[in-house]
Amino acid sequence: MTSVSASSKVQRGLYTPDQRVRRDSTAWTLVQGVLAPLQFVVFLVSLGLVLRYMMTGEGYMLATASIIAKTGILYLIMVTGAIWEKVVFGQWLFAPAFFWEDVVSFGVIALHSLYLYGFLTGAMSPDTLIVIVLAAYAAYVVNAGQFLWKLRSARLQAEAAK
Repeated sequence: MTSVSASSKVQRGLYTPDQRVRRDSTAWTLVQGVLAPLQFVVFLVSLGLVLRYMMTGEGYMLATASIIAKTGILYLIMVTGAIWEKVVFGQWLFAPAFFWEDVVSFGVIALHSLYLYGFLTGAMSPDTLIVIVLAAYAAYVVNAGQFLWKLRSARLQAEAAK
């Protein structure tokens, strides 16, 4: 791993030129690019199954399986995202360019983890778990919006640099 040079610590826009090179040359960018849409698809399927359960009272275990799958992908994308931040920005999490996205990500992870705790221990009723997962999914939508905004900002920065 190369150290972050003093010139790359000066932030102009989302990425410095050095950070952009590291972003574009690491396989972790591709990993994030695959996991993010996969997580979104799993989220949509899971949301549909959760809403079906809420409307009909049927399919609780299928909805639960989808929530667990969504949570697993969330954990995976968080770990690989931390690696990506380390490679690109020189720190595992809370790089200035993605600070608020990471803060909200931890809220999303906390809610998903609370759901898992409640489910695995039996400490919470199915209705309580559904409320928690709906809060987790709402926070996830906010977080996904943050990352889409950053992706757009990166594209605009790249266009302006040309």
